[in-house]
Amino acid sequence: MDKSLYRSDTNKMICGVCGGLGEYFNIDPTIVRLLWAILVFSGPGIFAYIVAAIIIPKKAY
Repeated sequence: MDKSLYRSDTNKMICGVCGGLGEYFNIDPTIVRLLWAILVFSGPGIFAYIVAAIIIPKKAY
């Protein structure tokens, strides 16, 4: 089966980026959210999140 990265519709807080990454890598999205929070406070995290929200497509059912 082909594995694709999509923003999550079911497990999202803001745009579904962390939920989609968690589903793609088969890890808890809370861990991904914590990593994003560390990136936000250490530098380019906000910019990276906005770019990811634009680039990663929503899942088309």
